[in-house]
Amino acid sequence: MVRRETVSSANEELIIVDEQDREIGCKSKSDCHIGNGILHRAFSIFIFNTNNEVLIQKRSAEKLLWPNYWSNACCSHPRYGEPMKIAVVRRLAQELGFNCPLVFLYKFQYHAQYGGVGAEHELCWVYYGLFEGNVDANSKEVADWKFLGVSELEAELAKQPQKFTPWFKMEWANIRSNHLSAILELPTG
Repeated sequence: MVRRETVSSANEELIIVDEQDREIGCKSKSDCHIGNGILHRAFSIFIFNTNNEVLIQKRSAEKLLWPNYWSNACCSHPRYGEPMKIAVVRRLAQELGFNCPLVFLYKFQYHAQYGGVGAEHELCWVYYGLFEGNVDANSKEVADWKFLGVSELEAELAKQPQKFTPWFKMEWANIRSNHLSAILELPTG
């Protein structure tokens, strides 16, 4: 059975923040993403398995911004009044049908314009988790998914970077440089 549940709407209220990630109000999801976008709080989750592979997903064709682009396992927003630790667990289950312990890595701010359609202007909290088990992707959110080895992912990014979301490329570069050895418990040197 294919899961196809709606898990967010253009009207849900997102958390507007300043440059220091201090909450300053709320706006609808659609307001946050039209034009040049409004700085709001978001998160990205990277999932690895014990084979040192990373889970990537192809965003649904129904997405307003970057439809059919490959990205990290899960990315979304906490809703206004929702703590981040609740939001990441909720959305991982809604999109991929599983939960696992998540570890916070870092925050960063970025702005990416998607032609005349809109933009992402986010202060993004980046997490990772380790998971072994079944993925039950919600087809309303995820068109496809796969686990790739680090070298396979690097090759795909080098060969066709235009097929990946801008935030994924930024986040992966940071993870690769600053966190990957610890996540995968690789020898250093």
